Amino acid sequence: MDAVNTMAPWREAFETFTANDEAAAMGAKSREAAFARFEAHGLPTRRQEYWKYTPIRDLTPETGVSTREAVDPFAGVDAYRLIFVDGRIDMPRSDHGALAAVAEIAGTDGAPWMNGVFGALQNREIPGAMFQVDRPFADLNMAMFTDGLAVRIPAGLALDKPIHLRYEGAVGSHLRLEMLVEKGASVTVLESGAGALTTGAEIVIGDGASLHHLRAQTEVGERQFTALYAQVGAEASFKSFTLSADAALIRNETIVTMAGDNGSGHVAAGVMGMDGTLIDNTVYVSHEAEHCESRQVIKSVLDGDAKSVFQGKIFVKKDAQKTDGYQMSQAVLLSEKAEFDAKPELEIYADDVICSHGCTTGALDEDAKFYLRSRGCMEREAEALLVAAFVDEAIMEIEDEGLQEKMRATTDEWMQARARGQ
Repeated sequence: MDAVNTMAPWREAFETFTANDEAAAMGAKSREAAFARFEAHGLPTRRQEYWKYTPIRDLTPETGVSTREAVDPFAGVDAYRLIFVDGRIDMPRSDHGALAAVAEIAGTDGAPWMNGVFGALQNREIPGAMFQVDRPFADLNMAMFTDGLAVRIPAGLALDKPIHLRYEGAVGSHLRLEMLVEKGASVTVLESGAGALTTGAEIVIGDGASLHHLRAQTEVGERQFTALYAQVGAEASFKSFTLSADAALIRNETIVTMAGDNGSGHVAAGVMGMDGTLIDNTVYVSHEAEHCESRQVIKSVLDGDAKSVFQGKIFVKKDAQKTDGYQMSQAVLLSEKAEFDAKPELEIYADDVICSHGCTTGALDEDAKFYLRSRGCMEREAEALLVAAFVDEAIMEIEDEGLQEKMRATTDEWMQARARGQ
């Protein structure tokens, strides 16, 4: 089937959506432009540089989502919980009113502060880069999102508890987050659930502000595509951690712009996969200011024929002197059939920087396993302890110790399931 015919069902679905869905009026021009980009690009193929490790098959506008049996790691966390079912917020089950009492939530007509956020980060080219990267699923999300959250955290406010975005349902929905964290404010954002085919986020972090982002993809059965854009101001901090397990296909794209001097941007992920798993973490950090630090830490544990992909880029503009950029991707293969593909990139135009990347792939340390077994551990128990220690370097990127423990518990549950042969 040629590219035109392949995209015809998507065009029909988009036109039906814009004609009939009440949500389509919000950002109508941006939606049309985004869909035009998606249509021109088409569904990605392995012939495209950033998709050669991640094939896309059998994806249509009717593609739904499925949930595998797993516990939501954030179920017991005290949070402002916003629950979306089949692409729409479930108001009776959500803390929308409580959150609106402490932060500004924009309605369907938007808000003045959104002018500098909505579409501004996603459509922005990386100045000075050798080439720009097409992100078709981010465009699909912007074109067809049905609901989400647009919220401003006022200057100086440290939000008293996290915002938890919970995705449920079986429809292949598209959900969106637009967020402005004003000067000196701080907030934690949690995401979980399989009930979204795509999610998109644009987050502006003001000078001296901080945002901690934590995403659990432990319930996704089939597919999920995410795109997160973050702009980090002067002396501001952005930290993101994603834990993914056992999905047929997950693609997480994180694009971070270090826009102000002395900012910090960390992106970390833990990947756990058994048979039939493909999880892709693609990260692009653009350093455009001086004295900024970035970290990319990806840890994968793979069994059966599971596959993990890491594509990470550090781009440093000419004026971004004193940049400190670091990438580390490591994988433990518990099976001879497991696969880890890493594609680290550095593109540097400044001459006073410290930038590095490293990548290792291998089995668990047999000497360490022997030591634990000599101390009375069964083989699977010894492997579980070693895996926990391996993944913990990424988990340590999480700021909150209580949330760290939630992720450690989920890692332990995965190893226990593996031991049971599930």
